[in-house]
Amino acid sequence: MSTDIHTLQTKLRDGATSRANVIAEAEQLAQTPAANAVFLHTTFDAAAQVARAADAASLAGKPLHPLAGLPVSVKDLFNIAGEATHAGSPVRSDAAAATADATVVRRLRDSGAALVGRTNMTEFAFSGVGINPHFGTPVNPADAQVARIPGGSSSGAAVSVALGLAVAGLGSDTGGSIRIPAALCGLAGFKPTARRVPLDGAFPLSYTLDTACAMARTVHDCVLVDSVIADEAVIPAIKAAAGIRLAIPRQYLLDDLDPVVARAFDRALGRLSAAGVQIEHIDLPELSELPAINAAGGFTAAEAYAIHRHALATRREQYDPRVASRIDRGASMGAADYVDLMRARADWIARVAARIGGFDAVACPTVPMVAPPIAPLVADDALFFRTNALLLRNTSAFNFLDGCSISLPCHQPDELPVGLMLSHGALRDAQLLGTAIALESIVKPAA
Repeated sequence: MSTDIHTLQTKLRDGATSRANVIAEAEQLAQTPAANAVFLHTTFDAAAQVARAADAASLAGKPLHPLAGLPVSVKDLFNIAGEATHAGSPVRSDAAAATADATVVRRLRDSGAALVGRTNMTEFAFSGVGINPHFGTPVNPADAQVARIPGGSSSGAAVSVALGLAVAGLGSDTGGSIRIPAALCGLAGFKPTARRVPLDGAFPLSYTLDTACAMARTVHDCVLVDSVIADEAVIPAIKAAAGIRLAIPRQYLLDDLDPVVARAFDRALGRLSAAGVQIEHIDLPELSELPAINAAGGFTAAEAYAIHRHALATRREQYDPRVASRIDRGASMGAADYVDLMRARADWIARVAARIGGFDAVACPTVPMVAPPIAPLVADDALFFRTNALLLRNTSAFNFLDGCSISLPCHQPDELPVGLMLSHGALRDAQLLGTAIALESIVKPAA
């Protein structure tokens, strides 16, 4: 079932499969070694009931949402009525079962989606690598020879879609947690403007930066899921490639690219230029200010410390030490420092918005590397933290911008996955998604 929603809908209309069969195939795949550590809890029996009901409704001629009866995974960050939300951590092993669905989960249910289970994640969503020492690390399906990271923090969500266990994976993005695993696993991942999608019923990492969103196989599939979970659906503003202007910042985002990423990015730009896309290299010096602005840990460390400080005082031994050390950075940020950070961000956003306002999107590689092997990162703290910082560098810039951003696959079939990231400012989602739809077929991997 490694296919997009549109293709599945065609097969359903033609009678080539049924929603119940799709769920049954996903359940079988979930029991294979490749799916180890993808789910923390599965609900395939309930999903099968939803799928059978959707099949019956379809046979009766009733109109159905495109997601009806199709498998969707949910990151272990969102409340599901009757289940405990652990956020990928044993710290919450005694958490009470939720009494209601998170709003985004309820909206997926209302669309008819068949929820197949809770996906694994980086503990408390605080890393872009995807390693979880408590519940195991899902292995990136892109390489059959080497066990590579899936990216994080929505690690299980990405692998669930990449393996065909789900047509979409509900996740979150605070500094890149949808786009990083999407890029490393060869998927599309869309981070909307944060305020468009409600976060009630989601365990927080950063009140300022958290975004509820999803990854899927295509931009159209991402738009479809976004239209369900957002407060108001956007209609992508699609225009011809020849009318699109892309900005390529000279600073920061193109530093330290590994050869595979550099080659894929250059090839994508060549294809876009040949299709008539106007590509302009611009100065965006504000990007180079980000390390200094966030030197004390930024919003995420400060807000995570506020959330976790009591649990850290009594249950520190249950935390992943690498996560705990990042949370601890927030302990030293005082109220005045936090206010300074808010003011610096507002000023930074205004200056960046003025520079990119005339473009349809800012383009860069989603992450500067292909997925590295898991084992060395587990063994070496210094390597882990260097890798994590590099994975988050490009994506987190657009969380800080309070913007919208999407990652598209742009690698060749014989290469490890590489993502092309298109981004813009707040509430430019319709423009950005229209641009992504127009460019997806130009840069996508050849069959």
